[in-house]
Amino acid sequence: MINQQNIRNFSIIAHIDHGKSTLADRILELTGLLGERDKKDQYLDKLELERERGITIKAQSVRIPYKAADGQDYVLNLIDTPGHVDFSYEVSRSLAACDGALLVVDATQGVEAQTLANVYMALDNDLEVIPVLNKIDLPSSDPVKIAQEIEEIIGLDCTDVMQVSAKTGLGVSDVLEKIIELIPPPAGKHDNPLKALIFDSWYDSYLGVVVLFRILDGQIRRNQEIMMFSNKKRFEITRLGVFSPEPTEIGLLGPGEVGFLCAGLKDLKDARVGDTITSTDRPIEKPFPGFKKIKPMVFCGLYPIESAEYENLKNALEKLQLNDAALDYEPETSQALGFGFRCGFLGLLHMDVIQERLEREFQVNLIATAPSVIYKVVNLEGEEMEIDNPSKLPPPQEITCIKEPFLKMEIHVPNEYVGNVLGICEDKRGIQKNMHYLSSSRVIITYELPFAEVMFDFFDRLKSATRGFASLDYEVVDYRESNLVKLDIMINGEPVDAMAVIVHREMAVIKGRALALKLKRAIPRQLFEVVIQAAIGNKIIAKERTAPLRKNVTAKCYGGDITRKRKLLEKQKEGKRRMKKMGSVEIPQEAFLAALQSDD
Repeated sequence: MINQQNIRNFSIIAHIDHGKSTLADRILELTGLLGERDKKDQYLDKLELERERGITIKAQSVRIPYKAADGQDYVLNLIDTPGHVDFSYEVSRSLAACDGALLVVDATQGVEAQTLANVYMALDNDLEVIPVLNKIDLPSSDPVKIAQEIEEIIGLDCTDVMQVSAKTGLGVSDVLEKIIELIPPPAGKHDNPLKALIFDSWYDSYLGVVVLFRILDGQIRRNQEIMMFSNKKRFEITRLGVFSPEPTEIGLLGPGEVGFLCAGLKDLKDARVGDTITSTDRPIEKPFPGFKKIKPMVFCGLYPIESAEYENLKNALEKLQLNDAALDYEPETSQALGFGFRCGFLGLLHMDVIQERLEREFQVNLIATAPSVIYKVVNLEGEEMEIDNPSKLPPPQEITCIKEPFLKMEIHVPNEYVGNVLGICEDKRGIQKNMHYLSSSRVIITYELPFAEVMFDFFDRLKSATRGFASLDYEVVDYRESNLVKLDIMINGEPVDAMAVIVHREMAVIKGRALALKLKRAIPRQLFEVVIQAAIGNKIIAKERTAPLRKNVTAKCYGGDITRKRKLLEKQKEGKRRMKKMGSVEIPQEAFLAALQSDD
């Protein structure tokens, strides 16, 4: 067991593309953990998708042995956290497992929204935050200005700020010394009852559930019987160890140490992120605070393009859920799309990642319906129900009111794009709360927006309007009553349940017309007339008509009385009428994709 005074637990906080994974790579190389053969960029990002997008989706931990300048041997536990707002709960638990954090800021760009959100989370957990300016080797870097920005916005002392280049390795050794100097050793006593915080878990097909934890109090050993505090389930530890960076088995771990365990767990729900591990013979009275069950915020229907692929999609979702307890799904049936699943996600990035993994890793071709949020509907009896699928909304005459989730959003943007951002937020029914000038060139704009308005094209429009310079962070604040209605799309009088959406009444006509027009362009012409309608309840608010394909049946009539032509045209009209009753319109996938795209 290691001397507590020589342990340092830290994480790295950074915005996307500010060099977090690169700095982690340099630290592993500098301390000799990675040899020449093992070297690869973004070593701690295991998923192919993480490498491609330059983001961290799953938390990782690595034990780094380090001989400091004072001649002592230290153990640095680097806990690599996700950075995106969708995974903010996982980030909060990972930060709770640390005693300090490196705040990495790009010296060419400055403080971004996501950085700010995670720094405040770290300060709430009483962590020692060390500012580090990265990319100082670039000609466009301005360390003096960015250091001043960090002091003004966050309030950290930057008089002797660390300046590094994670790409070249410049200044990284100084960062390691700063970690030893400033981050305090972990607290906790050996003889106290066992108390360990779970900050990540995943499923391994050979070992079962692998649990990543940090010991706050007591000791943990192989073959010990443990208990999960939230569900009181008991397990016996079969495997105990640390990642350094590959799994290394250890017989005993003490206070402040970070490691992994396997105990024959079969279900990820038995080792939820944020839960507390304790021993069965001396259980603790109170768990580590902050544990909560993760609730999905965004829902959409996933359907296979070919009905024969339904079982493949089901198996793929089962396997993904083994590694992602936040993914929620249940079977559902659509008249238009057949059998599929209603899936719940933490946010828009999470939804995007899951869809891409299904298509890449499991080769399932998908149709995804329009994403929707959870609405709270109050009926005439005063009962409140949660609706995650627009097609489940009760008839208007049975509803007292509908409440929708609102976000508090902070947008960091250069000064010259403020007008564009304000225009987009106002279009999305936003309520401006604050505007704070960080400097003469950068502004923080705070808005409250309905979550549903952010779902479709908000991020695309924001990036286009600011040439990619805007960054943002958001959190759900509350539910508010709004004048919302269900917009139905009908084709030849038959409602298409997969295309039903909940919209604000003021936008319903515009949205209905746009959807009807897109579908008219996307659905191929039939041998009979196709009528596309948008309706609120029984009221039709938009209508488009696709004319039938026609054969010139009078071409062979080259003379004679007009009644001959009329007779042939009447016969054709009757045939079309009969075909319209019998025929059904097949809606291609392009029509659903068109409905999802932003309005022109």
